[in-house]
Amino acid sequence: MDGNQKNETPGIVKAVNSMTETQTYTIIDGRKISQDIKKEISEKVAMRKQEGKKVPHLAIILVGDDGASQTYVDHKVKACKEVGFHYTMMRFADTISEDKLMKHIDQVNRDEDVDGFIVQLPLPLNISVERITEKIRPDKDVDGFTNRNFGSIVSKNPLLLPATPFGVMELLKRYNIPTEGKNCVVVGASRLVGAPLSMMLVEEGKATVTICHKFTKDLGMFTRHADILITAVGKPGLITADMVKEGAVVIDVGTTRVEGPQYKSGFALKGDVEFKEVAPKTSYITPVPGGVGPMTIASLLLNTLRATELRNP
Repeated sequence: MDGNQKNETPGIVKAVNSMTETQTYTIIDGRKISQDIKKEISEKVAMRKQEGKKVPHLAIILVGDDGASQTYVDHKVKACKEVGFHYTMMRFADTISEDKLMKHIDQVNRDEDVDGFIVQLPLPLNISVERITEKIRPDKDVDGFTNRNFGSIVSKNPLLLPATPFGVMELLKRYNIPTEGKNCVVVGASRLVGAPLSMMLVEEGKATVTICHKFTKDLGMFTRHADILITAVGKPGLITADMVKEGAVVIDVGTTRVEGPQYKSGFALKGDVEFKEVAPKTSYITPVPGGVGPMTIASLLLNTLRATELRNP
C-alpha cells in the first residue's frame, strides 16, 4: 500500500487525494467470504450425515500434467475435504483419445453415487471442449458449462449456475451491494464468465447491462458510466483510473500470471485493473489474488450441494 493510504479496519481503506479530500473504499475479501460459505456447507453436510442422508460426492477428471490445472484440482480436492464431501479423482495422460475420454465420462454419468462432476480445463488440442462439456449430465454439471445450464439462467428456475459468475453474484450479495437499476458494464464476453454473468445481472440482479469485448471501440467511453464495472479479459492493466467513475464498484475477474525478476517467486498474479491507481476512486473493489478467485471453488461446492439436494432431498 502506498504512502497516501491508511488501513483503518480490515478491508476498509481511506485514500487521500491531492485535494486532501478523503474517500473510503472497501476491499472485497473473497477469501473470507469463501471461508464463510465453506463453513455453511460443512454444517449442512454434518446435518445430512446426522439425518442419514446422502453426502455430496464430487468427481474430477484431469487430463495431462499441466501445472496450473494440477494446482486448481488440488485446491478443489482440499475444499472437498474441508466441507466433508466425498470425492473421486481421475487422472489421464494427455495422449488419451477423445472417444476414450467420452467413455469415462459416460461411466461417471451413470454412477448414481456421483452428484457433481467436472472436467478440468484446458484440455489437449486433440479433444473438443464443446463435445466433452456437452457429454456431462446437466444435473451433474457443477461447473455450469452445458448448454442446458447456460440457457437455464434466463429461466425462472436455473439449475446449476456457471461457477465463476455465481461467485461474483455471491460477493455482491454478501457485501450488500445493490444491483437493481444500476448501470453495469461487463468487459469480456466469454462463454465461461462474461456472457453468463451479464445474463445473471439482468435476470437476477435487475441491472442494466452493457457487454464490451475486444471489438469495442473506445472502451473507456462505456466503463466511465458504470456503477458496477466487472472485467474478465485476462489483460493486466487494461482498466486504468481514468476509465472508472468516482464511487464505482469494481470487480476484477481477470487473473494473469506475469513473470519477472522483480517478483520474489519469479512471477505474480495480476488482474485486469491497475489496482493501486483505481482503488481510491471506488466504493468497493476486489483484489487479485484474493477476490473472485476463491469464490469459484466455493461456488463449485455450492453447486455440488445443490445437485445432491435436488436428487436426494
